[in-house]
Amino acid sequence: MSYQFITSAKLPTRHGEFDIHIFENSEGQEHVMLTVGLTVVDQQTDVMASQPLDDMVLNQKDESIAKQVPLIRIHSECLTGDAFSSLKCDCGPQLNTAMQAIQESGCGAILYLRQEGRGIGLTNKIRAYALQDQGHDTLDANLMLGLPADARIYDMCGPMLAHIGVDAVRLITNNPNKVAYLTEHGIDVIERVPLLVGVNDMNAEYLATKRDRMGHLFDKNINLDIDASLDTDLNTAIHLNK
Repeated sequence: MSYQFITSAKLPTRHGEFDIHIFENSEGQEHVMLTVGLTVVDQQTDVMASQPLDDMVLNQKDESIAKQVPLIRIHSECLTGDAFSSLKCDCGPQLNTAMQAIQESGCGAILYLRQEGRGIGLTNKIRAYALQDQGHDTLDANLMLGLPADARIYDMCGPMLAHIGVDAVRLITNNPNKVAYLTEHGIDVIERVPLLVGVNDMNAEYLATKRDRMGHLFDKNINLDIDASLDTDLNTAIHLNK
């Protein structure tokens, strides 16, 4: 699949000003990149996701940028969390925290990928929500609908990063699969930066599923917060059933 750069502009936000870049794939799906302190070095309009990254990055990379490894967040679209502040997930707090961190670092990017609901789409995501309301966890809900636990792909990350001359990153993520994917595709992940925000009583089970069944990495403090919320829910349920 090929990805085409379309246009860019300035985007002032409550976190500070970003450059916003729009890309489109061969299926007409749009993806967004927000950048700070990074210069466009690849003016090609079409790049193939299968190309090695080294072949796509042009030699005129700004030396001052090359010396600083940018802070990068790969964030899949979550309408309910990002726009509606849903408490069922941690997506909204993750996005806002990453935007703020990148502004403070002065060099980085958000790769905002249009693959709602871990790639299953908004309608199926809400169907999965309905199953979660019946007591099923986020992974089993997808499987009960005949859908994969995680249908996301990251093919567009290479072309998007190549557009700004980036082949080494400090990656903001709790998901080791993202680290592995970038590494396998020629992008050097210098550091994994944890993103430990957004825990609440409504999403503790969701986060526990990500940790226990999907391999996400959390530190001791967030694990304590998750387990404390789960214990509170369990004690409440026992009390109500007496």
